[in-house]
Amino acid sequence: MTIVIPENVQYLMHRLQQAGYHAYAVGGCIRDTLLHQTPEDWDICTSALPQETLDTLQLPNIIENGLKHGTVTVRYHGENYEITTFRTDGSYTDNRRPSSVTFVTDVREDLRRRDFTINALAYNDTEGLLDCFGGAEDLQQKVIRCVGNPDERFQEDGLRIMRALRFASRFGFRIEEETAAAIHRNKELLHHISAERINAELNKLLLGDSAEEILMTFPDVIAVFIPEIEPMIGFDQKNPHHAYDVWTHTVKVIAHTPKDKVLRLAALLHDIGKPNTFTVDEQGIGHFYGHPAESQRLAGIILKRLKYDNNTIQQVKQLVGLHDRYPALKAASVRRLLSETGDTLMPQLIRLQRADCQAKDVSAAEKADVYFDQLSALCDEIMKTSTAYTLKMLAVNGQDLKAIGIKNGKDIGRILQLLLEDVIDGTLPNEKELHIKKAKTLLAE
Repeated sequence: MTIVIPENVQYLMHRLQQAGYHAYAVGGCIRDTLLHQTPEDWDICTSALPQETLDTLQLPNIIENGLKHGTVTVRYHGENYEITTFRTDGSYTDNRRPSSVTFVTDVREDLRRRDFTINALAYNDTEGLLDCFGGAEDLQQKVIRCVGNPDERFQEDGLRIMRALRFASRFGFRIEEETAAAIHRNKELLHHISAERINAELNKLLLGDSAEEILMTFPDVIAVFIPEIEPMIGFDQKNPHHAYDVWTHTVKVIAHTPKDKVLRLAALLHDIGKPNTFTVDEQGIGHFYGHPAESQRLAGIILKRLKYDNNTIQQVKQLVGLHDRYPALKAASVRRLLSETGDTLMPQLIRLQRADCQAKDVSAAEKADVYFDQLSALCDEIMKTSTAYTLKMLAVNGQDLKAIGIKNGKDIGRILQLLLEDVIDGTLPNEKELHIKKAKTLLAE
């Protein structure tokens, strides 16, 4: 089996080999290449000790921060490459990183410490593919399987639990039975993982082609760091407009949305407030009055806890809070919603709402397609006109009002908002002269 190694990687490997050391491209780059995908980066493992790697390569741009664990980061022709000495790991006292490493001379010992068989692959042009644990066959069979004992692998590093789910979601692989059972058994180890790491893995999981299958199979794992989803699992909505329980509906909404981080986070959290707002009427029909506001509140708490950036939190909260707002197909109604979303978020809201309806029942999906096609067309038409739907689009601003003698800040804010509402309603053209005239009238009221 021949694998095409990039020229820069070949150069670094050959330099080490010419000096008498073993060197291989290793891990994810080999996995992705065998899957006919373009690797994000290329890692090298070698029998050379860190100082021997430095002495052999003699390159000017070398980062030595990882020397303790045997890693030298080399910058060559504008790209970073990690070169790591073959090693075995000591005990994992924090369920995340080894307390020590021991350098070894056999690449097979190095491959033995890795997480999954599909990542325990090494290659060079001289020896070809080194596959000690059946990783190539697992790639062909589309299987995620731990190297060795899965309980031990996860107890060494709890993040591997999320990595397994992420790889399965990304590649559309199934998780081997024993590995899956160990994930369920060891899920509480995720409490030891930093919010930033969980955040990164969750994003990749949500954006995978098989996110729906993984979320349906492992909701108990997601509930370790988002316990607010537990009441959703199996929650009967008792409503004729919903064919699924709250969690199943949520997962299907995710599957129907485009692969966008903000959009899929909003889909994950859009109904998380439903169990807290559930009521049943005299006919036995379930209702969730006020659930968008409750879901928005919980979304803010969850995303902050998981260390998402403020911009992501703000956008997701907006989408969640507005996801049940369906404007009439009239210019004034759509402009009013646009005043809350702005140009960028409005298309995202429509995508979320369309997915929400598609995940209810067949009749809702059919009606939704017609409605949202018309709503999208109306939005496009409105955004091309000069009619204002945000304060920034008004023909006047605060300075204009100050120029006609309106000095009080509260008055300026109040009048600008009233002018905008008149423009949105279509009772006032977006023209400066008319705005100034109306502003003088409003001040006198």
